[in-house]
Amino acid sequence: MNAMNFAEPEERVALRKAASELARKYGHEYYAKKARSGEKTTELWDEAGRLGYLGVNLPEEYGGGGAGIADLAAVLEEFAAAGSPLLLMVVSPAICGTVISRFGTDEQKKRWLPGLSDGSKKMVFAITEPDAGSNSHKITTTARRDGSDWVLSGRKVYISGVDEADAVLVVGRTEDAKTGRLKPALYIVPTDTAGFEFKQIEMDLISPEKQFGLFLDDVHLPAEALVGEEDAAIAQLFAGLNPERIMGASFSLGTARYALDKAVAYANERQVWGAPIGSHQGLAHPLAQIKIELELAKLMTQKAAALYDSGDDFASGESANMAKYAAAEAAIHAVDQAVQTHGGNGLASEYGLGTLVTAVRLGRIAPVSREMVLNFVGQHSLGLPKSY
Repeated sequence: MNAMNFAEPEERVALRKAASELARKYGHEYYAKKARSGEKTTELWDEAGRLGYLGVNLPEEYGGGGAGIADLAAVLEEFAAAGSPLLLMVVSPAICGTVISRFGTDEQKKRWLPGLSDGSKKMVFAITEPDAGSNSHKITTTARRDGSDWVLSGRKVYISGVDEADAVLVVGRTEDAKTGRLKPALYIVPTDTAGFEFKQIEMDLISPEKQFGLFLDDVHLPAEALVGEEDAAIAQLFAGLNPERIMGASFSLGTARYALDKAVAYANERQVWGAPIGSHQGLAHPLAQIKIELELAKLMTQKAAALYDSGDDFASGESANMAKYAAAEAAIHAVDQAVQTHGGNGLASEYGLGTLVTAVRLGRIAPVSREMVLNFVGQHSLGLPKSY
């Protein structure tokens, strides 16, 4: 999608249709049942991997589809719209796969990308720390040299899917870069490495993917664990963070579509005082407003993805932040209104909306908080003084 053409390419339209058909074969009932029982959505993940949907953004020479983040985001949106989103698509092929594709060595690409492409391997991403939060410049996870190898120590928190991952892409800093502005160093840490431990964080969020705290106690890594340059600067990190925001927006967009579709169907079917409840403006207008918000957020998400795929990292950063913000707000409004439209049925398990109330609220927090997006826009888009 270029600047003057708002229609998606035929190939992406076909991809959306195929991804939607696959996800609807499973649906929200499948997803919710797995989440409530503590199981994983393994069947959907494996089938999506076999059909090539998980690696559409990764290089063809390593088993991927050779397309861009716009296509992977379209797949995730369709899965979420069918009620079966796959959160690890955000981190495994989108963040980790992109970073390794752009900055990894040939050996790292050969070892990891084929598995990330077909879903047989999963890699998750660890940046957030207990005492750093949104201030990534305060990261204290530190790597020191041990000959040609590395020793990594630190803590991470709220890391998704560690229990089902083969490795974690850990963001740290080298020992001589403890102060001043963040110059991140990225390391691939297999989850069976000695000194690497993780503990589940109990959450009220109903999701197949769990959250974990990580403990890295003098974790010894070979030299080839380092991805890219030792003194990579912030650009290398944002090669993964911009796709994360785009995918987060797509996750929210799909969820908003799912909720809106449920609300519209119910508003057309439910009869009160001899007429469908959707004929009353008190319900029709809020649903129409959500449709508008959703379409606006989708346009910004597509713009961000198009800019990223064109190689314009800086411009895509602005759009990706805006898209993530707008899509999260649209999803919250959509789910809230869908519940209201259903009345008491909105929180009954059979209608498939109650589990989404907490899930969409997460969109205001992760992968970057609503407030930090506003800080970014104030400073970088409007030229206002830095406020933090």
